[in-house]
Amino acid sequence: MDELDVVVVGAGPCGLAAAIALQREGFRVRVYERECVAASIARYPLDVTFFSTAERLALGGLPFVLAAPKPSRRDALAYYREVVRYFGLEVRQYEAVERIEGRQGAFVVHTLRRSGKRGVASARWIVVATGYWGNPNLLGVPGEDLPHVSHRFVEGHHAFQQPVVVVGGGNSAAEAALELWRAGAEVTLIHFGPDFDRKIKPWIKPDLENRIAEGKIGVRWNSRVRAIDPEWVTIVDGDGIEERLRADHVFLLTGYAPDVALLERIGVSIDPISGVPVHDPDTFETDVAGVFIAGVVTAGFDANRVFIENGRFHGERIAARLAGRDAPEVPPVSRDLDG
Repeated sequence: MDELDVVVVGAGPCGLAAAIALQREGFRVRVYERECVAASIARYPLDVTFFSTAERLALGGLPFVLAAPKPSRRDALAYYREVVRYFGLEVRQYEAVERIEGRQGAFVVHTLRRSGKRGVASARWIVVATGYWGNPNLLGVPGEDLPHVSHRFVEGHHAFQQPVVVVGGGNSAAEAALELWRAGAEVTLIHFGPDFDRKIKPWIKPDLENRIAEGKIGVRWNSRVRAIDPEWVTIVDGDGIEERLRADHVFLLTGYAPDVALLERIGVSIDPISGVPVHDPDTFETDVAGVFIAGVVTAGFDANRVFIENGRFHGERIAARLAGRDAPEVPPVSRDLDG
């Protein structure tokens, strides 16, 4: 059994930042990731651009050098690969943490590699930095699991000259609708509210509003999906009036829920209303001694409270707690939020 000081679960930016901070304190750290490094960013649409500037996404003081005003998905992935190399982080990709047993000072971590091979390691402390991309908010309607329905958008080429329904009113839905239209798809956007979400990117909203005003992208406000079948989406508006929309592709871009399954198995309490794991806001230690959380999982259902920009500092407070020194302040998130 490998003997470690700290196991970090999740190799997203906040998990990597925690590993850097802990390693700097002299702890032996290993990061386990069930997919690839920065998997959540790898799932972004191919042409997405971040809200935040490069310096607000940087980790451990390693400069994120960029000529453009805002980094792209590709820029970020290249940077976070370099972070792993530069700091010499031990990251076990495609090795999922199945369960954690024991107690503070003597945790036993059981893992499963993609090949099917199992692993085991001991750790004094655990940091869970799992994101939320693997847990889409389901609509709970018939047909949601059909093969032409997706909770993820990559690019619009595959929908060329085909009718498409996009569900959602945030950045993901807005950007997908525009990309699909530019790829030649016939797009209709559906949202349960009367307008786009408040935090939509400022350079995206006027573009989409103009396409809607020109009649190039259809929209159904105050409407919800009732059912999906292989060729049609049935919606109902606020007055209870049903409408059927032709759709060969359906993108349900309604956000994601935090991944707290591992925390629940460890015994961490989860607030049923907020979805926030019970934890000390100063040290990020949960109500299970020796188990800490970092990143978006600290925000529960309100994922818009924690971004790379502020979640990257969680690890510094955890490291300070384990090193027995005062924790640094976590800077407030700016108006320019991560993509």
